[in-house]
Amino acid sequence: MPELPEVEALAGYLRERAVGRRVDRVEVAAISALKTYEPAPAAVSGRTVTDARRYGKFLAVVLGDDLHLVVHLARAGWLHYRESFPSGGPLRPGKGPIALRVRLDDGSGFDLTEAGTQKKLAAYLVTDPAAVPGVAKLGPDALAADLATFAGRLRSRRGQVKGVLTDQTVLAGVGNAYSDEILHAARLSPFALSDRLTDEQIAALHEATGRVLGDAVSRSLGQKAAELKGEKRSGLTVHARTGLPCPSCGDTVREVSFADSSLQYCPTCQTGGKPLADRRLSRLVR
Repeated sequence: MPELPEVEALAGYLRERAVGRRVDRVEVAAISALKTYEPAPAAVSGRTVTDARRYGKFLAVVLGDDLHLVVHLARAGWLHYRESFPSGGPLRPGKGPIALRVRLDDGSGFDLTEAGTQKKLAAYLVTDPAAVPGVAKLGPDALAADLATFAGRLRSRRGQVKGVLTDQTVLAGVGNAYSDEILHAARLSPFALSDRLTDEQIAALHEATGRVLGDAVSRSLGQKAAELKGEKRSGLTVHARTGLPCPSCGDTVREVSFADSSLQYCPTCQTGGKPLADRRLSRLVR
């Protein structure tokens, strides 16, 4: 799933490439992806792209003064920028991975696509981003929260820190991959309880959050949209590296699998050398 650094980079790329261009038309191929009906997509035609912004893991394209195309890419969604489009008529609904296409006046534009069968990509055309339910519920941005705000938000929820850190109503922008990276950098178990973290642990987690996300944003900015996934993978230390040596200590990176996701961690760096049992709501093996 695209997280804060990738969405920030996509917004930056759109600011460089699309701002100032007029929208020729918007084509909707996956009706289920468009979550609003008023205003209609036709209202976008003729409007100028004036900005691109990020709200947590939501990407927003500003059209004129008062319209926003707000997108959540979900797990398998992506934005593909095209310098030109293949010849032919409008998109046919239900054909291929393209959910929505935005054509600009210079012949370029972008496709919002979604792979797989779980179609959860969501697009909203609104006059105020806060009208999008997911945006309205977002907590403070994970990259902008100061230590006091960060500590208050983490301790406001009792739960395993991995889950709390990825709860978008607590802090916005962190998902499965970067939470693994942040917890590894902070040398914390993903199953540590958020409301029992010491001041020192909270401070380490706050520092790691800013460093990991900041470094990822720095690596991602300036990259083309097509290059961002590879850039993300190249910078990971534990996530998606099960069975490989930890770059910090050399121990083997391990995994805990759940019904529809998994987490990766280093026992030496994070759990005192003890492996976590690989089952839901696991505790440390005694």
